Amino acid sequence: MGMTRRALLASSAAMALLGAAGSAIAQAKRPNIVVILADDVGYSDFSSYGGEIPTPNIDALGAGGLKFTQFYNCARCSPSRASLLTGAWPHQAGLGHLEQFAIPESAGIRGALMNRVVTFAELLKDAGYFTAMAGKWHLGISRGVGPWNRGFDRSCASPQGRMYFPDMTTNNPVNKDIYIDGKLFDISAPQVGKGQWYSADLFVDYGIRYIHEARRQKKPFVFYLPFVNAHAPLMAPKEDIARFKGRYMAGWDAVRQARFERQKALGILGPDQILPPREPNTYNWDKLTPKEKDDFDTIMAIYAANVARMDKAIGTLVSALKSMGEIDNTLILFMSDNGGNAEAGPDGELEGKIPGSPDSYVAAGMEWATLQNTPFRYFKHFVGEGGISTPLVVHWPNGIDRSRNGSYVKEMGHLVDVMPTLLEVTGVQYPKTYKGQELVPLQGQSFAPTFRMTSWNRSGPLFFEHEGNRAIRSGQWKLVQNWGQQWCLYDMTTDRSETRDIAASRPDLVYSLAAQWNIWASRSFMDPWTTEINKMIFPKAPRQNWAGAGIPKLPHAMDAAAKWP
Repeated sequence: MGMTRRALLASSAAMALLGAAGSAIAQAKRPNIVVILADDVGYSDFSSYGGEIPTPNIDALGAGGLKFTQFYNCARCSPSRASLLTGAWPHQAGLGHLEQFAIPESAGIRGALMNRVVTFAELLKDAGYFTAMAGKWHLGISRGVGPWNRGFDRSCASPQGRMYFPDMTTNNPVNKDIYIDGKLFDISAPQVGKGQWYSADLFVDYGIRYIHEARRQKKPFVFYLPFVNAHAPLMAPKEDIARFKGRYMAGWDAVRQARFERQKALGILGPDQILPPREPNTYNWDKLTPKEKDDFDTIMAIYAANVARMDKAIGTLVSALKSMGEIDNTLILFMSDNGGNAEAGPDGELEGKIPGSPDSYVAAGMEWATLQNTPFRYFKHFVGEGGISTPLVVHWPNGIDRSRNGSYVKEMGHLVDVMPTLLEVTGVQYPKTYKGQELVPLQGQSFAPTFRMTSWNRSGPLFFEHEGNRAIRSGQWKLVQNWGQQWCLYDMTTDRSETRDIAASRPDLVYSLAAQWNIWASRSFMDPWTTEINKMIFPKAPRQNWAGAGIPKLPHAMDAAAKWP
């Protein structure tokens, strides 16, 4: 079937796929699509997932749609973005690691999207959609691969993110770059935005402008909105930070326990789940000095303000869609690229005269990342649940059975499932070749059946690998291994927080699941993570495996001796 003919048939195909659920879903128009991605945001940071940070706009989308509780990402920024856009595993797309790293001999660490994958923007553009993005790209601009040559008609793209204000200071010049439709500007240039903008608002403003353009062209639209929030350096307007100052003086343990109890009350967690203790080498809040407590409270207040401002920007976008009369026929997806970020270690970072301002540097650190990922262990980089679990909120009034509004969806899904879902609801077929290049087959499965009163179960496992950390999730079982350590086996139905390793009692499952992982890796352009590759990526020092058994003690700004629990 040719692409032009497919475009003409897309509306009727979408009707056939979605019409069985009644008049709420049956529609003559193909849906608009908005895909929103948060950055370094933990599983429980939104109030509809147990958090104390007020996120009324994200919560409203979930209340009028669906909230997935077992959805997964790829543990890191560029890998997750690659899977989200292409429906392929990260190494298949060429981004087994960040854009900054390309190993010529590697099959899957190439630092940019490869031509063996295609983006949903490319396919939907060819099917008659107006395609746009505004936000963080991190998929290969430095290597000549930008949104403007991977299917987006219009784009406002930060190469690597980490930008909040036009006048922010940074030791990395690329964080001052922004590309508008492929043309490079400094973020402070008047062509970018007026006044003292905040990037979450800036990206939404561009998105609204692009949607108006699509409407003038009488086209359905795709808008990809990858926020910078809440990646370090954490910044937010001072009035927003002031709203949260003092709210975290109870300490990370107390706030984490409260999140956990809310998650159980909401039904996100089952009655058998337990809250694991904090990781080794973290501080006992009760042993901190008043000044130390105040500093940590400031860090988390800035983080909370950062998340709340993203929610406010989402509300601006939703209000605009409502005013245009587009909200009912727009499929909105919201998720995060990895779990909370503990890279700053137990101390976090708090630098600058006015923390959270354009000339400061703030990072949440290990204790607050543990809170952000409640009730899970581990963080960004790792394939424990804290590193790879994300909320997924889905909103589409014309496409989701209204009787399901506000439901928590317990079925297991992954970022690779987004592409097949978008193709199903738009009636677009995934090709075997694109522009003369043979494509990696779609790796995911559409979760559109969950929009109706239809059960949905994946027909195969989910796989994970980042920096030698490996995992496979198959039904109720998860086999997981930190680099250089032993495989651990967990029953996700009773122990999703990964506290009871049963590998010794089920060697048959360990063997079977490990064999499946090895077969997948051999077919997915994946190189073994060796000491040599580790040194290539981290030439100055070996990567510190600072979470889990055998963690080396990290340097601390505070006197640690009296602080350990």
